[in-house]
Amino acid sequence: MRNTNSLLYLAGTLLAVVSIADGTCAQQHTLKVWPDAPPGRIAAVGQEADTSNESSNQVAGKPVIRLGNVSQPTIAVFSPPADKNTGAAVLVCPGGGYNILAYDLEGTEVCHWLNSIGITGVVLKYRVPRPEGEARPIEPLQDAQRALSLVRENAKTWGIQPNRIGVLGFSAGGNLAARLSTNYQQRAYPAIDAVDQVSCRPDFALLIYPAYLFEKDKEDLVASDLPLDDKVPPTFMTMANDDRVDSENVLRYALGLKRANVPVALHLFSRGGHGFGLRETDVAATHWPKLAAKWLQEIGL
Repeated sequence: MRNTNSLLYLAGTLLAVVSIADGTCAQQHTLKVWPDAPPGRIAAVGQEADTSNESSNQVAGKPVIRLGNVSQPTIAVFSPPADKNTGAAVLVCPGGGYNILAYDLEGTEVCHWLNSIGITGVVLKYRVPRPEGEARPIEPLQDAQRALSLVRENAKTWGIQPNRIGVLGFSAGGNLAARLSTNYQQRAYPAIDAVDQVSCRPDFALLIYPAYLFEKDKEDLVASDLPLDDKVPPTFMTMANDDRVDSENVLRYALGLKRANVPVALHLFSRGGHGFGLRETDVAATHWPKLAAKWLQEIGL
């Protein structure tokens, strides 16, 4: 293992190996999102693999798994101990600019944290990279809608309550979480089976330094692919004001949610940059999980 959240590759297949501090492993189920070939485009041109190398930037002194060339979307389900299980679950969307997935930093490590507070974590491995010329490709939204329905369809088997399933996303994954939260009335693909008859609307959302929530060349408050109404789920957001992605993303989206009468919690920190995941440092912005856990308690989870 290269660290406590390791990915092994065997004959082109991704195997997640997740170790907890006490040496035990979280219960895991891995499912394909689609029974056959997924709808839409696949821009991957090589084998799925960790694209990090010795020159790649580290976060909080540790390496990051930058998963590239994902052509087969999956969900990996990590369940908390039965005696801690609250019945809530969260679909986790790693970021990476829709080009790669920060699979441990913003995926499996998030599931560790969710398990520690009694919540089932479900990492979505959605399709990357994005097709050329596409800022916000439709294929990840297709994967996310189908994945949320899969979690709800399997809720009883996995010890989850079907009305307590949320979404959490980072950076581009935060954009995907927002798109999933707002595009719940109509699927981005033709229904293929009974799973697609199950609601894909999350019951709550957490957006961590999200990207692409507004369009700088347009006067609209939020991006055109984020239709806001009062059925959008309660939303928690956090970001640093010095984030290169632009904190205006969360400010505009929070105002849009307020105007739509959607409960919203926003924490904007003076500094912290971008892409820190859950790895705490002395910077206040990296302590957001404590605020998020309190918010989850306040909304009854």
